[in-house]
Amino acid sequence: MLCCCYSAFLFFLLLIGLKAVLVTMASCEEITVCEDEVRSRYSHLEKMTDLVAVWEVALSDGVHKIEFEHGTTSGKRVVYVDGKEEIRKEWMFKLVGKETFTVGATKTKATINIDAVSGFAYEYTLEINGKSLKKYMENRSKTTNTWIMTLGGTDYRVVLEKDTMDVWCNGQKMETAGEFVEDGTETHFSVGDYSCCIKAVSSGKRKEGIIHTLIVGDREIPEAVE
Repeated sequence: MLCCCYSAFLFFLLLIGLKAVLVTMASCEEITVCEDEVRSRYSHLEKMTDLVAVWEVALSDGVHKIEFEHGTTSGKRVVYVDGKEEIRKEWMFKLVGKETFTVGATKTKATINIDAVSGFAYEYTLEINGKSLKKYMENRSKTTNTWIMTLGGTDYRVVLEKDTMDVWCNGQKMETAGEFVEDGTETHFSVGDYSCCIKAVSSGKRKEGIIHTLIVGDREIPEAVE
């Protein structure tokens, strides 16, 4: 009977993730059990994951994967960015709230909101720079151009930030040289052994504004939609 009580108590200690001190009621003998020992002995009882949401966020330096674990009994919160653990909170009495962190080389601010829907159901939403993911991506499509290409057997993702004219390629900010030409501007940079140029010309239409085109060698690269 005492063995059954010990097992139940140890399992409870495993859930709360604390070091335990067990006192036998029969002899009052004190036994110290470390967290690692409990986890090792009862690892088959522990949930491997509480994954509740996954998002993919396209930024200038690449497409980033954000994963969120939420233990709705323990309150555990874990945030992963591109497979790397950014936040871990094992025991939270408050099950709703938010977690804020940064994403990518540009340290873009991201926030995961946890809201109760009804009963024990929860809703998880991601904000980027204070905007909902959907609104952020809609705005981003107006302020950036993206091209995906293969050169010499290697895949490249080139992003132009139109407000600053910064150029990114596979997560790296490129060194560029700009010049004015007869029909607009040209931004030159190199990808490996390849010379690249982003041409900017007026569309002649107010709604369309400036048209940006990526030229590699003598080949025009079609724009990608993300």
